[in-house]
Parts: sequence; structure tokens; C-alpha cells
Amino acid sequence: MSLDSLNINTEAKKQNTYDAIIVGSGISGGWAAKELCEKGLKVLMLERGSNVVHPDYPTATKDPWEFKYKFHLTNEDKEKHPIQSRHWSFREDNKHFYINDQENPYDETKRFDWIRGDIVGGRSLLWSRACYRWSDLDFEANAKEGIAVDWPIRYKDIAPWYDYVESFIGVSGQREGIPHLPDGNFLPPYEMNCVEKNFKEKIENHFTGRKVIMGRTANLTQPVKGRGQCQARDLCHRGCPYGAYFSTNASTLPAAFATDNLTLRPHSLVNKVIYDEQKQKATGIEIIDTETNSTVEFYSKIIFLNASTVGTAFLLLNSGSSRFPNGLGNGSDQVGRNLMDHHKGLSAIADVDGFEDSYYSGRRPTGIYIPRFSNLNKKDADFLRGYHFGGGAWRRKQNDSNEIGGPLKKVMAKPGGWQMSLYAFGECLPYTDNRITLNPNKKDKWGRPIVAVNCEFKENERAMNKDISKVAGELLETAGFRNINVRNTISFPGNANHEMGIARMGKDPKTSVLNAFNQMHEVKNVFITDGSCMTSSSCVNPSLTYMALTARACDYAVNEVKKSNI
Repeated sequence: MSLDSLNINTEAKKQNTYDAIIVGSGISGGWAAKELCEKGLKVLMLERGSNVVHPDYPTATKDPWEFKYKFHLTNEDKEKHPIQSRHWSFREDNKHFYINDQENPYDETKRFDWIRGDIVGGRSLLWSRACYRWSDLDFEANAKEGIAVDWPIRYKDIAPWYDYVESFIGVSGQREGIPHLPDGNFLPPYEMNCVEKNFKEKIENHFTGRKVIMGRTANLTQPVKGRGQCQARDLCHRGCPYGAYFSTNASTLPAAFATDNLTLRPHSLVNKVIYDEQKQKATGIEIIDTETNSTVEFYSKIIFLNASTVGTAFLLLNSGSSRFPNGLGNGSDQVGRNLMDHHKGLSAIADVDGFEDSYYSGRRPTGIYIPRFSNLNKKDADFLRGYHFGGGAWRRKQNDSNEIGGPLKKVMAKPGGWQMSLYAFGECLPYTDNRITLNPNKKDKWGRPIVAVNCEFKENERAMNKDISKVAGELLETAGFRNINVRNTISFPGNANHEMGIARMGKDPKTSVLNAFNQMHEVKNVFITDGSCMTSSSCVNPSLTYMALTARACDYAVNEVKKSNI
């Protein structure tokens, strides 16, 4: 090789070198970008999907009559998105945010609904925005019950970071003093309507230990810097031009860009982490540019993997080397194992008598919430752990008129009677045989081995799901409602969109992948702060915890770099 060639290669590598690389732009990736950039690092964010720039969301301000199929999916949509269309959130007005399943296949050894965005911002544009802190009921559960491994952290370790995150994203809610659902820094809560207030009174008076509270959500009830107040349009799934709910696009990316330290590269499909055997550290990331099909390498001191749980599993397993033949940092054989998701499936609805003289304003972005009440201080159920309910009351539309024209309009303008519904999410235990592997005999369009998922809910989850059905009917009956209809199946893993595990935190490198600061035990300059890091699943929505863990890990990582420990 000539001296000129060496100089060209050296210069190209220099241009592709950053202080930090982040893989993925979803909730945790966006937080990593904000934190690392604000701490002075030059950061490259890699995202496989196309760019979406706030506030330019294509359908955000369209009227209902502008949608040809009235929000329904065509047969062509379902053929193109056979996995995405399994989920209720995939609709005509937001389908452009989701991945093309035909071009991105994976093996379902057992059915797993892998619901994915394919855009900058990822599922931060699509999430339901529920924000609840975990407590030591969650962090201590594995140790107390002898399940899997113990978390290396407790609530006190993460509480200041919950404070920090909430103060930035804006969480509306109310302080309730519930020990296992810690209070936070809240904006004013949304208000329950009259039926929900009545439901709350009857349930709390009848059952000791069952609370009915207003949902805590990352929707702004007051403006914050650069973002407007929620307009109660109930169109969050299209992207919010007001920035009234937290997303990477509206919140953390603008903060990162404001530092002039962030480079965002969409259309960048990450292949693997580059590992240097001599240095015993990761040196960079290899990508495929999905627009040119060219392979490009980027280099950095530290790497944050935030590709979502299944995506991160692929990267680790596909980054084998002589040192790690079974995947990067996988000396414990825990990479890909302990895959979890919340189980759901409840649809409980009832008619409510009275309250015909009352209505409500707008379409509130959150409902009521009934925190977990099973197995709190002792085992009092036929299963381990617990579940929570959500729900709400509304006035139904008039749909029993035979009128047409003007008389029909007059009938339709008058609301029908009240109804109330409940849904539920339950915890899944970590099982070593619920896992992700790679199938080297099948390749995707870029020649990479495809993901294979073998995951199922087991006896404990099924027993919990059965109890959910019974208790849902009990709650609606206690409230004095009628025509109670309880339907309950159990979802397939993935469908709750809370997949986690596969690279769990733990105290012992022999049984876990990450330490207490989300740092890989065996590759010190790689951090994982998406759902992959979770050691158990709680029944509480995990996104706020991902954000807090990410901010904490970024603080630790930068300090370790300054100390020359990385």
C-alpha cells in the first residue's frame, strides 16, 4: 500500500471517529444523545430508519375525511405488515412510521409480535406515554423469591435520576403516597370525570389496599421550554406538532442538537460492534447504508447500544470474535436469554346508569390507574408478582336511530349513556429458555443472519391472567355497573411493546451481562440502557426507568472516561 493510500485511509478513519456512538434513536437512545452531548462529547447517533423532523409529522393535522379508508388497513397493508398489523396501534394514519415486515423477516419458533418503528425517534413517537417509577417491591423481588439473579441496584440508587428525568420530560400526575408506586415530580394531573370519581369512591371504600388514581403520563398539562401544552386531541400516535408529549424528536434530540455536538445518521443499519482483541475493548460500529448498500465503519471511545431489546440482542450475538465466539460480552451465556414482556388481553366493559346531565371536555390522553395490590407484603395469590389495571369512562355515541339527514344529525349530537372499561398488564418472570438466537441458515436482504425468537408466557403468567378476569368483573360489579362483559385472552409476548431482558444487569459477571451502571462486565466501553438491561419486568410500564438508567449510565461513563478507566 502506498503512503498516499495510508494517508487517505487515516484521514477517512479520522473523519469517522467520535467520542461516543449511540445505536438507536428511541426513548433511551435519545436520552443518551442529550446527556453525552451536554457533557461535551462529540456524538454519532445511528438509526436504521428514515428521518422524521419535529414538528413535520405527515398526518398530524389531517381531518378524518382526508383518510381514504377511515383509519382501517387495506389487504395490501396487512400483506406488507403481517406482524405490525397484529397490534391495535397500527392504523392508516400512522402506518408510515412502522417497519416493512416483508423486508425484515425473523423466525418465530413460538409466536412473538415484534412491533417496530422504522424512523428516527423509533417508538418514542408511538408509545402510550405511561410514566411510573419502579420501587423496591420490584428491585428486590428476584432476591426475595430466589428467581433468576438479584438486581445490582435499589430504588435509592435510581431515585435522583427519576427526579432528573421527570423534571425534563414533564409528567402529569398526583402525589398519592403509595409506597410501592413512588411519587415523582409532577405537573398538574388530568381530572377524572364524574363516573370515574364515583368508581374510585366505591372501590376504595369497599376494598382495603386497592387505590384508583389518575394515570401518570408524559403529556404536558402546562407548557415547558420549547414544548406546548397538550390539546387533548387523542392523536398522539401521529406525532405531536405541539411537542406536548415526550418523544425523542420533540425533546431530547433538540436538546442534543443545541450543543452542536450531535451528528445524526439515518438509513444506517448496524451490523456489528467492532471488537479489538489486543485492546480488549470495542473500537467502533459497522453499518450498512440502506440507501447505497455500502458498508461503513465508525469509531469511538464509548458505545451505547439502544437498538431496542431484540435489535440489541441481534447486535451482540452478531458481534462474535475469537474472544467472544458466542457474541460480544457473552462469557456468561446470558446474552439473548431471559426475554420478557408484559402480558395483557383483558377487555372488560359495563354500562353505567345515571350521570346523564354530565359530560367532559376534550379527549384526555390518559385514563385511571389501579396500582398492583397482589402479593405486596406477603404472598396472597396463586401466582408470584402482580398486575395493574387501567381504564376509563366515557359517553357512547347514539347508534340506535333509524333517522336520516337532519334528524339523524340531531340524534347523533346527543350523547348516549355512560360506559366504563378496564384493561390490565401483568408481570412476566425471567426464564432462561425464553430467548433470542440467530439463524445462520436464513439471511435477510443484506445477507445477515435473521433473528429467531423462542418465547412464551408460562404457568405463573397464565395463573395471573386468570385472576385478572375474576377481579375485573368483581371491580365493575362492586361499582354497581350493569351488563358487565369480561373477555380475557392472554397476549403473545411482544404485543405489549415492553420487551426486555436478554442482557441483564447483575452483580456477578458469571450470571449477568451488565453491572450496576449498565456497563458490560466484559467490554468496559460498551453500555446498554434500553430494555435489554432489565433483570425483571415488574408490572409497571418500564420506559421512565429506561430513561433514568440511561441518564445515570451516561454520567458514569463520562466520569470513567475522564478518569481514563475506559
